[in-house]
Amino acid sequence: MFSSIVVGTDGSKTASQAVREAVDMAKAVGATLELVSAYAPVSEQRLRAEKRRAPSDMQQVVSPRRETEMLLSDAADIAREANVEVNVHARQGDPSDAILDVAEERSADLVIVGNKGMTGAKRFMLGSVPNRVSHHAPCSVLIVRTT
Repeated sequence: MFSSIVVGTDGSKTASQAVREAVDMAKAVGATLELVSAYAPVSEQRLRAEKRRAPSDMQQVVSPRRETEMLLSDAADIAREANVEVNVHARQGDPSDAILDVAEERSADLVIVGNKGMTGAKRFMLGSVPNRVSHHAPCSVLIVRTT
């Protein structure tokens, strides 16, 4: 039925619910889980300023990509604990574009997103990420009620 499931997360509590649902689904059907998170580009000037303010042992961590990779690693641990094969995808740019791109690249059979809780400048009442994904995904979409 499903061999590849894509799930988007931003590290929020509600997105974590969607990840847990995706892990359960992947485990039940033996699918590979593709975890996706997006980060906004940040100017080099701002990154340098933030690094100067950070403690010396944390300066290498101050980067949007690194923070995204860390949250994906945490989510991947949930999947691995359930013995689900998992891949992570940190993408720069719009969260819905990131999810849609990975779904297409991995020939996903299903995309799972939470109904709310996605962060970013384009968030609206019902959540622009699940709305956009539901209208443009190359496969079936499951929108998990997380609120």
